[in-house]
Amino acid sequence: MVIAAKALMWQLAVWLLSFLVLFLPAGRLTWLEGWTFFLVFFGFVLLLSGWLLRHDGSLLAERLTIFKTGQPGWDRVWLGAFYLLSLAWLALMPLDAARWHWSQMPVFLQGIGLLLLLCSLSGVFVTIRENRYLSPVVRLQEERGQTVISSGPYRYIRHPLYAAASLFYVGVPLLMGAWSGLALSPLFIGLMAYRAVQEEHLLCSGLAGYDRYLKQVRRRFIPWIW
Repeated sequence: MVIAAKALMWQLAVWLLSFLVLFLPAGRLTWLEGWTFFLVFFGFVLLLSGWLLRHDGSLLAERLTIFKTGQPGWDRVWLGAFYLLSLAWLALMPLDAARWHWSQMPVFLQGIGLLLLLCSLSGVFVTIRENRYLSPVVRLQEERGQTVISSGPYRYIRHPLYAAASLFYVGVPLLMGAWSGLALSPLFIGLMAYRAVQEEHLLCSGLAGYDRYLKQVRRRFIPWIW
């Protein structure tokens, strides 16, 4: 019950902040694309939290904290910067598409954006379901008995969560109809690629069998490419 209450309070805080970041810059509550994103994304987050609470409470507890003991200093800086940049990115798109109307995006591209968002969320769920050590921070989880995960999507790429998140950072600006947001997508993908490489260095140094896994699965984000 403590974990459930903490998860609920955390989500309420994030929902409120995200609502303000989206609709204050938009200047109106009648922005359909903003509501579509808000309901799809946070509906998914609510369902995912309920699923974790039922099936893996320890992973839910792990994912409710973004700064932990044993987390490298560079990752604390990375997380703080990434979250702040993401909030600024979310605020920019309603300014662009809903208030100032800088962008004129075809409806079919917005539909593709929604499809990419749904694919991203599906990938997130599949990855979390497969990897019970999927912490939001880079660290060795000795207290949780961490082992190498090589099943499910991890058979094909080393970082399926980052791959799914990459679709998110492309799909959301398309859905919202904001070219400005899409122009910043490579920044977020590049930041995740940097973190993936650093994470591999840490896991190779402290997680038994991870070096062998790297030899078996060659690609990080995209099968047969990188």
